[in-house]
Amino acid sequence: MAEDILLKAEKVTMQFGGLKAVNEVDMTIKKGEIHALIGPNGAGKTTFFNVISGIYMPTSGTVTFNGRDITKLRPHQVTDLGISRTFQNIRLFDAMTTQENVMIGHHTRTNSTILGTMFHTKKMKEEEWKCYHRAEAMLEFVGMQNEKETLASNLPYGKKRILEIARALTSEPRIIMLDEPCAGMNASETNDLAQIIYKIRDYGITVLLVEHDMKFVMGISDVITVLDHGRKICEGSPNKVKQDPQVIEAYLGKEDEE
Repeated sequence: MAEDILLKAEKVTMQFGGLKAVNEVDMTIKKGEIHALIGPNGAGKTTFFNVISGIYMPTSGTVTFNGRDITKLRPHQVTDLGISRTFQNIRLFDAMTTQENVMIGHHTRTNSTILGTMFHTKKMKEEEWKCYHRAEAMLEFVGMQNEKETLASNLPYGKKRILEIARALTSEPRIIMLDEPCAGMNASETNDLAQIIYKIRDYGITVLLVEHDMKFVMGISDVITVLDHGRKICEGSPNKVKQDPQVIEAYLGKEDEE
């Protein structure tokens, strides 16, 4: 049903010179689902993420979010509407505490002016308290409440990944986009991440993720979209994707043989 659709990409193409990194990709994401985007290196996954989040304006095609065309919006405008994301490469403020890092994510929901910040007005102080308490809640949500005073630089790698997710959640998204969240994690950390993603979904936030860990993807996803050389070659349930000949050849074949 149309009212169940949260995010929709239609014929999205992103061309760099003569290279079509994303080539007429259609994708529909429903509210409340965990949707994975997979494919071999160079398939166009991160480029597609960058189009959705406003970093790139597509060469052609449209992206709609909750019924609104967001194709030409800038990243801050996309965030305002309720789309947040993490990145392949961790982007934290190492000299700040975990609490301070997460508070930054909620500044997208504040309305303080430059003058208000300079003169520490009552409104500015109230909004800072809101940021503080929202950050505390999100740190507790991901299980990092005991590390709120720890510098980001002193966190183990897996915790840094989780901290980025907490920061993205603090912006009050309707959908969160996770770009290779398992990268560099051990088995225990990956299992903890899976539980957090389930909590995010149960909290009412839709999840779109790019990931290379096939065991993780197949175990957690409701729907999987597969890209190869910028084109969509398959979409459906994990069982359907695992059995698709094009997917086996393009992405899973080598692992299956091993």
